[in-house]
Amino acid sequence: MMALRRINRSLLYVVLIILACLYLVPVYVVAVTSLKANSAISLAEMWNLPSSLSLSSISAAWAQLGPNFMNSFELAVPATLLSALIGALNGYALSKWKFKGTNVIFFLILFGMFIPYQSVLIPLLRVLDMIGLYNTIAGLILVHTVYGIPITTLIFRNFYVAIPDEIIESGKIDGTGYWGIFRHIVLPLSIPGFVVAGIWQFTQVWNNFLFAVALTNPPYQPVTVALVNIAGSQTVQWNVQMASALLVSLPTLIVYIFLGKYFVRGLLAGSVKG
Repeated sequence: MMALRRINRSLLYVVLIILACLYLVPVYVVAVTSLKANSAISLAEMWNLPSSLSLSSISAAWAQLGPNFMNSFELAVPATLLSALIGALNGYALSKWKFKGTNVIFFLILFGMFIPYQSVLIPLLRVLDMIGLYNTIAGLILVHTVYGIPITTLIFRNFYVAIPDEIIESGKIDGTGYWGIFRHIVLPLSIPGFVVAGIWQFTQVWNNFLFAVALTNPPYQPVTVALVNIAGSQTVQWNVQMASALLVSLPTLIVYIFLGKYFVRGLLAGSVKG
């Protein structure tokens, strides 16, 4: 019986490794092509490792994407922090300070997750233009913060449900108020929730293209728009395009590589109440 289990587990690992390799094939092609000179790129040799490393494509890609990288960081970091903080406040109120209509308000907040971006794009453009935030990084921060509130509220609400109510009650008995309990008791316990919300929201904001291309013009466009502009150029330089895609994906990859284990722990932290 034990031998059969080991065989089944070994087969499962083999299948998972094969699937992982298949999934990573495009990443391999992007990385290999970005390290080749343009003259050395052909469809027949796309799988071959570069005979000599060339960083010219990465330099050329950075020359075109560099100015937009700062725009993306100026957008993604504040939008992530603001939406995570608002989501924490919402989750705290909806899970530990329940009042009449709590479930209705929670449902209405979550309803925002299912509104397609395209359906609100024109009204959103008009509103930003009226308040003077069209074609600004601040306008994009506002949009992504608002659109991130439903998912961050869901994350923190589910996370806070797992915190024993006795901790909140003890704070009330000690005379600590609403904000005091949040600041001194709930917030220090919220690090796993902030990691989950932060990774999710940062990835969504960094990779978003629709809002970026519709609500901003050069030189305020994020890096995703610049990447599409490179891909849509008349002269096709595959090594530069692949290097551009690699550079654009690096921030989200780095975030997940260093915080991935905390992301999984944070997802599981609110799965069990007690």
